[in-house]
Amino acid sequence: MDTSNSHEIIANETTPLLPTKSSKKPKTPLPKLQIGILITLQLAEPIASTSIFPYINQLIRELGITGGDDAAVGYYAGIIESLFFVAQALMALRWGRLSDRIGRKPVLVIGLSGACISILCFGLSTTFWSLVISRCLCGFLNGNAGVMKTMMGELTDSTNMAQAFALFPIVWCIGNFIGPLIGGTLARPQDRWPALFANGFWEKFPYFLPCAVAASLFVLAVLMMLIFLEETLPTKRRPKSTSAMLGIPSDELLPQQSMVYTPLRSLLTPSVVIPIANYTLLALLDISFIVLLPLLLSTPTHLGGLGFDPATIGSWMALFGITNGIFQALFFARIVDWIGPKRVFCVSVSCYAPLMAMFPIMSWIVHVRGEVDHAITFALLFLMGMQMASDMAFGAIFMLITASAPTNNVLGAINGLGQTSASVARVVGSTLATSLFAASKEYNLLGGNAVFVVLIVLAGGLRWLASQLRDEVQDKDE
Repeated sequence: MDTSNSHEIIANETTPLLPTKSSKKPKTPLPKLQIGILITLQLAEPIASTSIFPYINQLIRELGITGGDDAAVGYYAGIIESLFFVAQALMALRWGRLSDRIGRKPVLVIGLSGACISILCFGLSTTFWSLVISRCLCGFLNGNAGVMKTMMGELTDSTNMAQAFALFPIVWCIGNFIGPLIGGTLARPQDRWPALFANGFWEKFPYFLPCAVAASLFVLAVLMMLIFLEETLPTKRRPKSTSAMLGIPSDELLPQQSMVYTPLRSLLTPSVVIPIANYTLLALLDISFIVLLPLLLSTPTHLGGLGFDPATIGSWMALFGITNGIFQALFFARIVDWIGPKRVFCVSVSCYAPLMAMFPIMSWIVHVRGEVDHAITFALLFLMGMQMASDMAFGAIFMLITASAPTNNVLGAINGLGQTSASVARVVGSTLATSLFAASKEYNLLGGNAVFVVLIVLAGGLRWLASQLRDEVQDKDE
């Protein structure tokens, strides 16, 4: 009797047709040094972008752009923010494709340097058009977000991707804590510390100090990147010991030049388009929330807002950021490992409808009670909890977009396409949200709440679109 054949028959009969949970691949250790450098670089961007939120509405009023009409502040705040995303939308795909050719690091140098110059220009702006030009400059030169996601995808595989991509929302949450704190605390320093900032420069440029602090972080980021960060594009990696430093198998280091010039149209398959479409609508809802929160907090109570000053707005937004960051750090990767990225995304986007509904509820509370008291505090804390849950959607969709790329050498193009789509959505979202907010208040549309009704409907559409996502995240060679 052939014992080898009998063993083979037994093995075939006892082996399950579907893999069990225990057959999951062991987790690949993260290349901690490189990922640590990458997320440190990224931290400078949310700090700079959110540092302007506590004072942007007050700055617009002080420049006399609205002619004294507080209800029109939202229009101009929306224009300034949306123009950044217009510029980014025009260039994000080009930066992504360029990073597939010349490498990830050169594109990051340009992006970080451009962000540094633009935030300094913003702090020195004394007219509406100088504000517009500074924000457009930042958008044109900024391909960082897509390139950093690409590098994270090249540093990970399906077994450790959740751990790595969990760091993106954490970084943004930390930035959302530090940025508003810097903006709210350092804005108009001549009023808070007159002995230190008595020079006429600070009277002329009262918002330059928070911008200068943000710019210094970009300078440090560029220096750190040039010294420590390794290139991850396969065709541009250093030949010696690169695979060991990055934790990437050596067989992946072979040149794949043929994939660099893949036509963009050939990448537009359903497996790529559906995650990007989800990211696009998510970005629209997220930017709507981001611009509406400080707008609601700063709007006078007689117009349905809470009437907070910049320091109070900065403190609340900082609290939102730090609690969100702690939550993402402790729970995101574990939840993704437990239920998978698609279910995490579906649960998270389901939170956007109640999140938007809290805005008119808070306005109603102020109207009924006649003042901002502990009831508003509890409402803001509930809003913070919903935001923590909704922000898990970003880490999950980044994983799904990365997994949709057929090869690493088109990751730059796919992330660039995703960033372009998200930028367009943020243009529409910020303009739609702020303009509808102002129109809702000015013309009393649906009791001043038309903007929130529209966003709740869009949140329902995103929940349906999320159900169309693929269920599993696999390595590109599987």
